[in-house]
Amino acid sequence: MSDPIERIADALDRISPPAAVAPDFSQSAAFVWHPDPDRLEPVAKVNRVDLSLLIGVDRARDTLLANTVQFARGLPANNALLWGARGMGKSSLVKAIHGTVNADRPALKIVEVQREDMDSIGRCLNLLRDANERFLMFCDDLSFTNDDAHYKSLKAVLDGGIEGRPENVVLYATSNRRHLMPRDMIENERSTSISPSEAVEEKVSLSDRFGLWLGFHPCDQDQYLAMIRGYCDAHGVTISDADLRAEAIEWQATRGSRSGRVAWQYFVDLAGRQGVTF
Repeated sequence: MSDPIERIADALDRISPPAAVAPDFSQSAAFVWHPDPDRLEPVAKVNRVDLSLLIGVDRARDTLLANTVQFARGLPANNALLWGARGMGKSSLVKAIHGTVNADRPALKIVEVQREDMDSIGRCLNLLRDANERFLMFCDDLSFTNDDAHYKSLKAVLDGGIEGRPENVVLYATSNRRHLMPRDMIENERSTSISPSEAVEEKVSLSDRFGLWLGFHPCDQDQYLAMIRGYCDAHGVTISDADLRAEAIEWQATRGSRSGRVAWQYFVDLAGRQGVTF
């Protein structure tokens, strides 16, 4: 039988595990944050497309790229909120821009944090604060619900905490909602609070902490077809313009929507039918 003191020590370690240790950031360009136990897991291969293949988001691309280059050079840069239509390349743009800038400045890393882990974001930042590298902290599909208090943790980290955001970290987040919360949640605050304006201000002030707001809107048919043609040219898939147009429009009609995601899904089907791998 093991020593009672050892068993007590083991139990205490499980209740209060040792503080996380920062990984060797040179082993990867990308990491994923996992709490309980706290750790940054390196990513062997980032799932992303080339920046040149993102069609119809020129203004957002140029603005975010300039902000990222500034940050990678050690200059001031803003947190960025990419909001708007589903499937229009918000998360793809963040990953593509990181890949482009990282190719020239490998000290720029990207760290993905899941929305449900936002309450542990302060602990993640503590691992990054003293590193020599610079980090894009990336949260995809960031949004909050009525009973969700995670936004308070994020507010403090972005702007209002005593320690504040480390100078070697910026946050890039994507959301379908401009204010990160559903309209009915905001309206509910107006109708039920003693001080409606103050309640609404608290809820929407999180989005104000992002210096860049980049809007993404549904694409038109020409942009949709241009996206598919770009994928075909990049991956060696041959199809006439007439056939591509007919098939792609039919594909879009069966999906009931037109977006970059739908364009990619059609291209995957087309490449599979032609026996092309990528």
